[in-house]
Amino acid sequence: MTRIVIIGGGPGGYEAALVGAQLGAEVTVVDCDGLGGASVLTDCVPSKTLIATAEVMTTFDSSYEELGIIVADDTAPNEKAARVVGVDLGKVNRRVKRLALAQSHDITASVTRAGARVLRGRGRLDGRQAMDGSRQVIVTAADGTEEALTADAVLIATGGHPREIPDAQPDGERILNWTQVYDLDELPEELIVVGSGVTGAEFAGAYQALGSRVTLVSSRDRVLPGEDPDAAAVLEDVFRRRGMNVMSRSRAEAAKRVGDRVEVTLSDGRTISGTHCLMAVGAIPNTAGMGLEEAGVLVKDSGHIRTDRVSRTSAPGVYAAGDVTGVFALASVAAMQGRIAMYHFLGDAVAPLNLKTVSANVFTDPEIATVGYSQADVDSGKIDARVVKLPLLRNPRAKMQGIRDGFVKIFARPGTGIVVGGVVVAPRASELIHPISLAVDNNLTVEQIAKAFTVYPSLSGSIAEVARQLHTRKAADEI
Repeated sequence: MTRIVIIGGGPGGYEAALVGAQLGAEVTVVDCDGLGGASVLTDCVPSKTLIATAEVMTTFDSSYEELGIIVADDTAPNEKAARVVGVDLGKVNRRVKRLALAQSHDITASVTRAGARVLRGRGRLDGRQAMDGSRQVIVTAADGTEEALTADAVLIATGGHPREIPDAQPDGERILNWTQVYDLDELPEELIVVGSGVTGAEFAGAYQALGSRVTLVSSRDRVLPGEDPDAAAVLEDVFRRRGMNVMSRSRAEAAKRVGDRVEVTLSDGRTISGTHCLMAVGAIPNTAGMGLEEAGVLVKDSGHIRTDRVSRTSAPGVYAAGDVTGVFALASVAAMQGRIAMYHFLGDAVAPLNLKTVSANVFTDPEIATVGYSQADVDSGKIDARVVKLPLLRNPRAKMQGIRDGFVKIFARPGTGIVVGGVVVAPRASELIHPISLAVDNNLTVEQIAKAFTVYPSLSGSIAEVARQLHTRKAADEI
């Protein structure tokens, strides 16, 4: 029987385990924290659970007056009105942790039920491939004992951990990284978020909605520098309109505790003060001390493992998936990389990873969902595409729900009208992007999307309307 050892229990690891076991291999998953990895225990599941509470708060705060909802308020008429809805952060975080652990336990049950073995400990490769093609994996348990496993193939899916600035070390109380925020029992009164990428923007928006006064420190000229510029502009405008202090072109150099407060020093010498500081300055892959170089696995200067489109590393019989590869820091991509690795090694039919069909979402309010080619690809000439953007303000369902911010944008090839990308900025954009993802994945045309029925009224009607406008332009070009 083929022996497979998977080091790391994140999405890439546990999905690979399921596939490997189902295809008849003897699979062992080595993990030290719990299946699901950071995605389930400290990152994706916890943050989106926290954001779910923030989403309710935002919807209520921004819409109840316009929608005609009456809320009793006992505040004296001559006093400033208090916030009508509050949050018990301790209760929210206990729910976050409970759901994360439950999800991890569910994954473990699924993997063991499929026939894979789960071994608690830290794994590392031990030397190069043997003459018979096998490899050795050494597993170190929490008590220091070691066990050697023989594998015909090894998958590395060990994820990453928060990057730290030398002069801004988290203490878990006032200076925090994104794994430590769930230990807070009280809502930060004044929160400084350092980093305006996806993680920083999501937490900044969430804590602002929960009631914190938030300052977002961005070293770039706008929030979400890696996202669609139109989408980022909408989100930054929303942030500012809701009272967030967005500091562009401001790089944090240090953070230190001063009593019960935190003082953040910027590169230009300015200082800002808050009750708490969240460092969201990226992640570092968990590849150190794993014997990769000795095993012949090439690693980039960033610490990421080099892989090809079927998840192979430079070492025969060694694959890698997830954040350790630096390909695309998404749970869905990690899971696909893990599945592809197993299909490839075990000889099953496999399609190489195609990043131009990946849909992604930023869980802010409004959400930003994307798929396929981007505005930057069009502007740089990487692909020739027609673009139509339609504001949600024109959508009847959006008007009914009091939605003012957002749009639908679709990229289509001139001549054929084939859809090659799209952007949706809206509440629950993560749900609305799917029809565009299907179009990109299946080379559908704007005509096909335009002819499909949509519910009236619905936000998805804007997707069909954009397709109709692109189809009209295509037809006009042909005349």
